Amino acid sequence: MGDFKNAGSDYRPEGLPEHVRVYDFVDKHKGKATPYGVYDIAQNTAYVSLGISYDTAQFSASSIRAWWYSVGQKHYPEAKRILITADCGGSNGYRVRLWKVELQKLADELGIEISICHYPPGTSKWNRIEHRLFCHISQNWRGRALTSLPLIMSLIEATKTTKGLSVRCGLDATIYQKGIKIKAAQMAAISIRRDEFHPEWNYTILPRST
Repeated sequence: MGDFKNAGSDYRPEGLPEHVRVYDFVDKHKGKATPYGVYDIAQNTAYVSLGISYDTAQFSASSIRAWWYSVGQKHYPEAKRILITADCGGSNGYRVRLWKVELQKLADELGIEISICHYPPGTSKWNRIEHRLFCHISQNWRGRALTSLPLIMSLIEATKTTKGLSVRCGLDATIYQKGIKIKAAQMAAISIRRDEFHPEWNYTILPRST
């Protein structure tokens, strides 16, 4: 966050340009904002969780949790399974152990199966969240200096399309730690059912009985 250059152009009063910095080093006073989006293909709605910490697997799972309680359970009150399509890398990558551990916690909490289908490496552009959500968010805040969390959240929620896209945004003020190590015993405790087709990319986390 800060008065940094943001690609694109916007209308301004003549002779009153918005001055921005040349380099986008992190402003220690303002910090940074990290968006994580959940896009519902069927409803054409989205929930963006705006974090102030690191983009970790815990943050990803917490964003899915926030989507469910804010939006998902209202649209699908009888749901017994959630299907998530995700990129192959990043905080929700198929090799990230913490991602699976956090999904197990979420499945136990909700009592719902969570199925994950990862896009193959190098095919993240096929992920519909890119060209049905984030591209429109980027277009909406083009040419604007993202100087504060309230401004960023308002710009995200103001994102609309002619096809009816609506977006909600929530703030996640949790400070997430980097480098959390997951032991083999924790992985063995995960209730996971892998698909026959590319089981490393396609699997289901089953809720464990208490």
